[in-house]
Formats: sequence, structure tokens, C-alpha cells
Amino acid sequence: MSVPAIRAEALSKRYGSADALIGLALEVAVGEVVGFLGPNGAGKTTTIRLLLGLARPTAGRAEIFGQDCQSQAVKAHRRLAYVPAEASLWPSLTGAETLHLLGRVQGKVDPAYRDELVDRFALDPSKKVRAYSKGTRQKILLIAALMARPDLLVLDEPTSGLDPLMEQAFRRSIQEARQAGQTVFLSSHILSEVEALCDRVGILREGRLVEIGTLAEMRHLSSLSVDVTFGSTPPDLAAVPGVTRAVADGLHVHLEVQGLVGPLLRALAGTSVRELLSREASLEELFLAHYGPDGAAPGLTAVRAGTGAGQ
Repeated sequence: MSVPAIRAEALSKRYGSADALIGLALEVAVGEVVGFLGPNGAGKTTTIRLLLGLARPTAGRAEIFGQDCQSQAVKAHRRLAYVPAEASLWPSLTGAETLHLLGRVQGKVDPAYRDELVDRFALDPSKKVRAYSKGTRQKILLIAALMARPDLLVLDEPTSGLDPLMEQAFRRSIQEARQAGQTVFLSSHILSEVEALCDRVGILREGRLVEIGTLAEMRHLSSLSVDVTFGSTPPDLAAVPGVTRAVADGLHVHLEVQGLVGPLLRALAGTSVRELLSREASLEELFLAHYGPDGAAPGLTAVRAGTGAGQ
């Protein structure tokens, strides 16, 4: 059995009386792209700090390619590159000098790929770091991590400050990393980014990993949306098995369905349906099923009760 790129067992971190991470159990396979979602304070950055050996766990342990993240941190770091959310660089160095220095620290660089990334991210390497914007400083960190072609990329809100065009450059680069067999662990609050890039997604809530799986596996957390337009007065569909919500507006009815759609289709048969549109929940809707629009989780219990999933 191959050694996973990341393994965490009962990993926990407490600061004083506050639990930042509670009993994290996680495995990330080699070559997998895994996203971590959660609002501020959910435990994403704490998880990354523990994986990098920058913080000591209160309980449990973690490994990078079989190397203990605490006692063998130096060996583990030889196989990874890290991009934090905030770029703290040397203001008096140029972009080129910074990339050279970071490449020496990393110990390996693909020069041709570095030059390609500089062009892709539209970086002017001749300027001093002090003259760069926040987004441009973030580009330097991304290029430095990617040009080393590490076995593992650990990314904590990596596109902070990037404009939409540069976010597309980032996505292309991560797709190339996946194709090259690299592993990516991505903490992000940009739901579309995670949805576009990740093989699996984990959702953190108050320090606990409450759900992890592929998008297909996580669809049970939210309803299928169905919009029906009728040619005459719509029938009452609220009592149809599987329908959790039915909102009528004239000849149009919006439905949310959990489970099988067969009962709804049978109820619609023989009616004056003019148009029927359905779509699966987006990652944003799955996320809001846990947290709600304001960061709380008002719908979490109801969603889980409706699917039979436990806490």
C-alpha cells in the first residue's frame, strides 16, 4: 500500500481554553487535489501550521509522505512548497532576486517553467518588491512554489489579492501540477476555485471536519433544484414525497427535492408542464447547507436529518 501524501490522526490543537482543531482524521493520496473550506476561525490555517510543523499539536499526529510533521519536519519540507495568504518578502530585493533566493531555499528549480510562469502571471521581475502591489507579491510566492515542481503544494488562500485573469493563470498552473502527478492541499474561501480544481472537498466547522468527499458524494447535503412552468394553474406539489420546499409564483413553481425524483415526475405526468429545468447543487450551496449565508449553520441539522447522516 502506497504512503499517502498527507495523513492526520486525531490531530488537535488548543490555544488556552479554545479548541482550534479537534480530532482531525485525514488522508490525501499522492496526486490528489484536496480543498479545505470553512469560514475564518474554522481551523484551516491551524491545520496547515500543524502539517508544516510550525505549531505543535495538543494531541494526535500528522505525516507528510510518511515523515512525522514534528520530529521529521526538515525531511518533510524537502518535498513540499508552501504559499501563505499573506506575502512577507524582502522589500529591497527585485522580483528576480526574490525568486532566485526562494529557489535556493527550495533547493531545486525548473528554469524553463519559472520563465513560463513569470510570463503567465505577467510579473515584471525587474522591479523592487516594495513597488509591488499585494497581488503581485502573491504572484512571486506562487511562482516560487510552482517552479520547484514539489511533490506537495500546500496553499493557504493562495489567490488572495489576485485579479480574475491571474486567478485563471493560477487554475491552469494547478491543473498542470495535477497532470504532473503532484499533490495539492488547497485552503480557500473561493468556492468556484475549489469546485473547479479539487478532486475532494473537506468542510471544517468550529475546528471539526464535518464532511469530506467528492462533489458527487456531497450532493446529499443539499437539494436538487427544479423549476417548472405550467400552461395552467399549477398543481399542489408540496406533499409529493421528496419535495422539501415548493414556492409557487403564478404559473411558475420552484421546488427543492431530496432523494429520488421519481415521485415528482409521476406527479407532473399528465399536467400542463411547459418547461422543466433542474440542476444539481453548486459547491456554494453545499457550503451554505452547513454554514448558512452569514457563517452560522442554521440549516445543518435539517439537511442532515433529511438525509439520515449523523453528526
